[in-house]
Amino acid sequence: MDAAARDAQGGLEWRVTVPEGASVTVEHEAGAAARAWAWLLACAAMAWGRVAGFARRVWRIAADDPRKAVHGLKVGLALALVSVFYYTRPLYDGVGGAAMWAIMTVVVVFEYTVGGSVYKCFNRAVATASAGVLALGVHWAASKSGDKLEPVILSASVFLLAAAATFSRFIPTVKARFDYGVTIFILTYSLVAVSGYRVDELAAMAQQRVSTIAIGIFMCLAVSVLICPVWSGQELHLLTTRNMEKLAAAVEGCVEDYFAGEPAQGKSDGYKCVLNSKASEDSHANLARWEPAHGRFGFRHPYGQYAKLGAAMRACAYCVEALSSCAGAEVQAPDHVKRLLRDVCTRVGAQCARVLREASSSVATMTTSRSLDSAVAEMNTAVHELQGDMRSLPSKLAEKPSETMTFLMDTMPLYTVASLLVEISVRIDGVVDAVETLATLANFKQADEDDDDKKKETEMKVHPLNEPDTDDDASPENQITKV
Repeated sequence: MDAAARDAQGGLEWRVTVPEGASVTVEHEAGAAARAWAWLLACAAMAWGRVAGFARRVWRIAADDPRKAVHGLKVGLALALVSVFYYTRPLYDGVGGAAMWAIMTVVVVFEYTVGGSVYKCFNRAVATASAGVLALGVHWAASKSGDKLEPVILSASVFLLAAAATFSRFIPTVKARFDYGVTIFILTYSLVAVSGYRVDELAAMAQQRVSTIAIGIFMCLAVSVLICPVWSGQELHLLTTRNMEKLAAAVEGCVEDYFAGEPAQGKSDGYKCVLNSKASEDSHANLARWEPAHGRFGFRHPYGQYAKLGAAMRACAYCVEALSSCAGAEVQAPDHVKRLLRDVCTRVGAQCARVLREASSSVATMTTSRSLDSAVAEMNTAVHELQGDMRSLPSKLAEKPSETMTFLMDTMPLYTVASLLVEISVRIDGVVDAVETLATLANFKQADEDDDDKKKETEMKVHPLNEPDTDDDASPENQITKV
């Protein structure tokens, strides 16, 4: 490149040294506009991918449980009906400017389940009424004491009642059943007591707000109960039966995985759902107490027993978790040692799973199972056989004294698995006892009550494992089995 050309390019010169015979292709760098356009296209593609992924997740949630989409429509319908009081002049004149409180009530008290809606509606109604009456009484007493003492009395009452009500939320019974009501009580009393100092017609204002809140509560309960209701009692019932089925599959799967030598992720992980369901069980049991009688769940149904049954299942699931860890442990017994107890351990695992499935079927159909007692007896027989085989192993150790220590070290992992199976069977007995107690308290039907004299088989409808369907016996998605 000559000097004139270098001067024309600002004195810059590029030199590339390549081996002899090689060819070099020089590409000009894209301009700033092209880079900006490429960046915009990449951002648009990334944004579209995220939106599409979010839409797929939303669709999957609605497809897995359509009741969630129906719940959104129910909330919209309730709000639309309540808003009529605001848009219609005769209705608006009847409730005054407090019509907006009805809309706010629907927003804060409408829950997914009927029990949740009844719980919040009851707490809001009682707390609003009691706080309003108390605030009116305190306001009347303070107004009679003079202009100077009135704000002092009102402030002192707000301080004392708010402090006492807040402390009551730490009481377990109040926390479990009336926590929302205590919050509404504090809010309502503070609003009425403070605003009443500057309002002349306090009683009229309180009456309008109470009436509009009552309208919102009525509309919320009507929509929640009459249109595709979701009952907390049924949700708790289905959750319990599904957990028993998953626990049965986990026991059987863990034994199979251990003796197969290849732990497989699948049905052996069902115990995790049992361990993680305590919060859901407690929530459903607490909300189910507020629900009216419906279907097979009568008034004062023993929902508390479901919590005890769940605790018994979790006690069993802890042992299943330990058994699952043995299947995936690095130190394993040799195959020739596992064969000593493989058949009897597999039989114990199968019998334990059978007992849990029979108990699940009994709870699902709300009938006393005729084969549950026989399944428990066969499980105990298999456990006695396992214990007998475990006792016979030391005699095999004595056959070759020189290999006693080696054989003992090899059998320790197998002894651990066998001992866990024995403990699991004992804890399954506790699950069966809880199921029998539930059957007694809930007045489960006898298995032969609905049998025909000419019909020897009973058709039982069992809810599927992975379908959280809340329909009763008329549900077409239920699985019909012959017993």
